[in-house]
Amino acid sequence: MKRTLWRLGVIFGVATAVWGATLEPPTVLAQDAPAAAQEPEQQAAESKPAENPASQNGAPSQGAETKPAVVKKVRLAHIVISGSLPESPGQMSLFGDLGIDLRKNVARLDKAAEDDSVQGVILQIDVELPRGKLNELRAAVQRVRNAGKKVYASLESAQGNQYLLAAACDEITMPESGIVIVPGVRAEFAFYKNLFAKLGVEADMIHCGDYKGAAEPYTRDSLSEPVRENMTALIDDLFDQMVAGIAADRNLPVDQTREAVDRGLLTANEAKAAGLIDDVAYPDELRKRLQDEYRAEELVYVQNYAKQKIDVDFSGPMGMMKMFQTVFGGSASSRSDKSPKIALIYAVGPIVSGKSQSDLFGDTVMGSTTLVEAVKTAGADDSVKAVVLRVNSPGGSALASDLIWRALESLDKPLVVSMGDVAASGGYYISMGADRIFAEPGTVTGSIGVVGGKIAVQGLFDKLGVTTESITRGKNAGIFSTTEKFSDSEREAVERMMNDIYLQFRTKAAAGRGMSVDELTEHAGGRVFTGRVAKRLGLIDEIGTLKDALIAAKRQAGFKSDEKVQLMLLPKPQNPLEELLGADANAEREARSALVAAVTGFAPDAAAPLRQALQVQQAFKEPVAAILPYWFQID
Repeated sequence: MKRTLWRLGVIFGVATAVWGATLEPPTVLAQDAPAAAQEPEQQAAESKPAENPASQNGAPSQGAETKPAVVKKVRLAHIVISGSLPESPGQMSLFGDLGIDLRKNVARLDKAAEDDSVQGVILQIDVELPRGKLNELRAAVQRVRNAGKKVYASLESAQGNQYLLAAACDEITMPESGIVIVPGVRAEFAFYKNLFAKLGVEADMIHCGDYKGAAEPYTRDSLSEPVRENMTALIDDLFDQMVAGIAADRNLPVDQTREAVDRGLLTANEAKAAGLIDDVAYPDELRKRLQDEYRAEELVYVQNYAKQKIDVDFSGPMGMMKMFQTVFGGSASSRSDKSPKIALIYAVGPIVSGKSQSDLFGDTVMGSTTLVEAVKTAGADDSVKAVVLRVNSPGGSALASDLIWRALESLDKPLVVSMGDVAASGGYYISMGADRIFAEPGTVTGSIGVVGGKIAVQGLFDKLGVTTESITRGKNAGIFSTTEKFSDSEREAVERMMNDIYLQFRTKAAAGRGMSVDELTEHAGGRVFTGRVAKRLGLIDEIGTLKDALIAAKRQAGFKSDEKVQLMLLPKPQNPLEELLGADANAEREARSALVAAVTGFAPDAAAPLRQALQVQQAFKEPVAAILPYWFQID
């Protein structure tokens, strides 16, 4: 193992979720859309079903005295939500669905809302969604409903956030053999102190902030009381949001909804009896019923509605290059014309120094060099009138975070931040200089605090019969030693450095949020919050989606509501040939991809945690790093 893995780490850690990442909006912004992401209580008034389908086609509703006229043909857009739904174009996986990212799915729903040739949407959901992506899609579904068109969720089964997306629709249908799984929210934490003791390894960690629990997996065998308090409050709020959201969507009492959630697993018939779904029917039965309700001579499902057509003929000598272009670079993500633009910069993944990297599975790390270059590109382009930063990051290198923050702070253009699933620690750090910050209700953010230390392996060496000898000059020469814990002098030096970094973090955050340092400190100490709580505390400005952030940036830039504005997407997605064969290719990245591929083959459930652990390992290479202290999952 490389020596760098055990170097001193100052960590902006965050208790975050194993949810996923993000969105690009349509390429052209025209009319302002209504605010999309709202808290469950606010959604209740807007979740009423659309009017009767027949009346939308010029016929009276079924209860009218005059019999509705027969409609010759009714078209329903058929949209399947599937695949990994990467946040940005650069996150496309070589082994994933070609061309299907969150941006395209949101754009398809928005097109259906505006398309006079379709009267409704059949939504098929074949993917488990993280909370950030869930809210972006829910908002898009609501825009279809606001246009007077019904959205029908056709499910085989539904679990967790998959069901929460379906609940945003007018109707939910599943076959009799289907199951609804909504067991609630569960957080599980792993601790390695006892394992380390058996190996002869010691974690020597220091933290600034009682709630900064990033080191606890290595120094304790259970949660400390402050961290337990913070995690409990976070899970309580996420659970309350889930229950309130289902109750509002389904017009159910909160107590009845909570009872259904406590049951956890419900058959289709039980789910219907509990009010969680509307109909138990097979897809062909749903289609026949809709044809009768619309009184249509012909009911057409527009298959693959608004889906980008992809040439999948990869034969011939240029087939491989063509495939790479399709997956990673099918269309230009930035525009060379001089028409007015808004730059949309994706800040996705753990933050490291240097260039951004991605592997064949679509996992990325955010490099400070790449992000700073993207910010400078947007700043230097006179056609760019405003910048939106889409953040989906648990943090990373403190130095890299600060460099990105400085580049954004130096922008002489309106800057709006949109937070996805998580924007905490370093992810919050880079957001602090924005004019306005948007977050989802369930975004995990905050975690303003510092933790650092090292792993001492002398005990392991003793067990293995490995001996070491050192010659040192300087009182603190052993501060990066991989064998010994900190001396008193070394610990004092580390604490002094960490306290200075913590003060920088709080000072910059306070300035960005218009607070005094003392006021900001009340919300620091490593505490993490949902977006809903963060808004109440003044750590963000608005609850809203990426689309809302783009509209806000458009207004701040002085555009008229009906003026078309193009998007410049940054950083430019890198062709995988450049990743694999370019100057930055390295054996370690290839080894990581190979390891994940091997584990996926025999233990698929372990592949995602392994990828996350490898990303954490990259952050630990930095002398000053930000890292996830805990992983928890919405079950």
